Amino acid sequence: MPRIAQAFARARAENRAAFVAYLCAGDPDFDTSLAACRALLASGVDLLELGVPFSDPLADGLTNQLAAQRALESGMTAARVFELARRIREFSGAPIVFYTYYNLVFANGVAAYVRAAKSAGVDGILTLDLPPEEADEVTAAGGAHGVDTVFIIAPTTPDARIARIAAATTGFLYYVSREGVTGVRDQVAGNIPEAMARIRAHTQLPVAVGFGIGTRAQVTQVAAHADGVVVGSALVNCVRDHLADRAQIAPALALRAADLSAGVKRA
Repeated sequence: MPRIAQAFARARAENRAAFVAYLCAGDPDFDTSLAACRALLASGVDLLELGVPFSDPLADGLTNQLAAQRALESGMTAARVFELARRIREFSGAPIVFYTYYNLVFANGVAAYVRAAKSAGVDGILTLDLPPEEADEVTAAGGAHGVDTVFIIAPTTPDARIARIAAATTGFLYYVSREGVTGVRDQVAGNIPEAMARIRAHTQLPVAVGFGIGTRAQVTQVAAHADGVVVGSALVNCVRDHLADRAQIAPALALRAADLSAGVKRA
């Protein structure tokens, strides 16, 4: 069974949602990023989403935009992102998903990029700005090299298109709970139970919910309905808040992840 499927199956068997954590690869530098990933994976994270730093991250709010900028300024490249994944794989068997944009995949050659991701130990690719109708090359490469595809469903996605998106997905479906970009919000979107029912009418794949989730209470609220809960900006903010003393980034993330991951348990 692929690692992504294993992670969701294990969470389901333990009557909880999977905890999915996002960090931008290389933020604020390679070694600190590696230590940060290690800290998260030791603190209740089931699946690690590695953001591939990009100069024009259209789906991301200011928090993640600045993280990408810090990573790029520190010298992160596609090759260094692959190296980071390889280094993580040395100490963790948790699934790794690249959170990326199609330009980065296309510019390197789709088949070559997916093959390199697989070689580095990556389990899935979520290409934010690639609709499934235009993703045949990516899905074919994923199938050929054993890399799962992850696609996004939005609150505005009609039922007919949910079926199309689900058909192109092999890992899990990522439900964006809010319109707009990434970022912590005061409240969780109120339509999650209805959205989960709509999506599950078309697929048996796991559904993870992200965008705007940043507290343990919010994690618990989403975990009651979703197969996975994605937290990104709240963790990236831990990186930002400790830039003056980078040795404190990993310990701060460990504490925050342990608190957040405690929320995935269901009553």
